[in-house]
Amino acid sequence: MYDERLTVPRSWWLLPVALGLTLGLIMIRFDAVAALIALVIGVVAGAAALSSYGSVRIRVVQGSLVAGQARIPAEALGTAHVLNPAETAAWRTSKADPRAFMLLRSYVPTALRVEVTDPTDPTPYVYLSTRSPQRLADALADARRVGRTK
Repeated sequence: MYDERLTVPRSWWLLPVALGLTLGLIMIRFDAVAALIALVIGVVAGAAALSSYGSVRIRVVQGSLVAGQARIPAEALGTAHVLNPAETAAWRTSKADPRAFMLLRSYVPTALRVEVTDPTDPTPYVYLSTRSPQRLADALADARRVGRTK
């Protein structure tokens, strides 16, 4: 129904190169081979970390919202609020509730806030950084509708 990967911006891929160059420059005082090894290790380790950070997915599948490691049944979710960039910044800072589940990526300017209606769950809402908040809200509404008709 819905699948989004929150990949990092292209410009961030310069960070592993910078990390490799920094490590290479640190190790050059010992040996050129050590510097080359440090350069390669720095680039590979930085790229792996960046890829891992940017591989988080938000999906709506089989009547559930899957966001990162969390899996929430659509029936336990209430109203979805599409947040514009200004509201997104407010809900991730001053309006944020420490009990909320937040899948937050600062490089994504928009988000979706979904109320949790399960009375046994202390989480008041789910905050999801997403590039397509309206599509995600529609997919959640469809999943809830399908869940009610079963």
